[in-house]
Amino acid sequence: MKAVGIFGGTFDPVHIGHLRTAVELREHLGLDELRLMPSARPPHREQPGVSAEHRLAMLRLAIASELPFDGLLADDRELRREGLSYTVETLAQLRGEQGDDVALCLCIGMDSLVNLHTWQRWQELSDYAHIVVAARPGWHLPETGPVAEWLAGRCTNDPQLLSQSLSGCVLVESMTLLPVSATQIREDLAAGSSVRYLVPDAVIQYIHQHGLYKQESS
Repeated sequence: MKAVGIFGGTFDPVHIGHLRTAVELREHLGLDELRLMPSARPPHREQPGVSAEHRLAMLRLAIASELPFDGLLADDRELRREGLSYTVETLAQLRGEQGDDVALCLCIGMDSLVNLHTWQRWQELSDYAHIVVAARPGWHLPETGPVAEWLAGRCTNDPQLLSQSLSGCVLVESMTLLPVSATQIREDLAAGSSVRYLVPDAVIQYIHQHGLYKQESS
């Protein structure tokens, strides 16, 4: 069975932490493709200061310029949809497109899992996809509360199970998550400091070409 991953975020701007995590997720999980999906209007965080068009263009440049990134795709469906970017709606749309022959894997961070109960229709997420949690070494799952109760009976430690069923499993994958902050990158850009080796060169060139992030200098 084909397996497709979904890795969302604002990508404001995309940086090596995003890209390295995407590469490792695809390799560790044996995904046929991993879709990096910029959020237009995330309901749980501050709205991006840079337009959706710029963030999508930077993501596409990053994937194209930083080889080998076989199997990584930029998916703009949330940018094309009006209103807030609810993950459950994205997964339902993808499931409708992919049918019953493709396993979907929603890739999130441990911080998102802990707060999953604040997401729109969060208990339906596993109806459409597996949940893969990228965690630092030494992680631990929630032990009490609604998310802990929801996790009961869903957890697996076998990545191969993800390609044997369409949805429903939760896998925590220990990864080396690079301590790179998009907020700090934006602050450095506003201050005129170098962000080389934190952001792909093609993206840095795009940022300077379009004068992005200068507005945050105030």
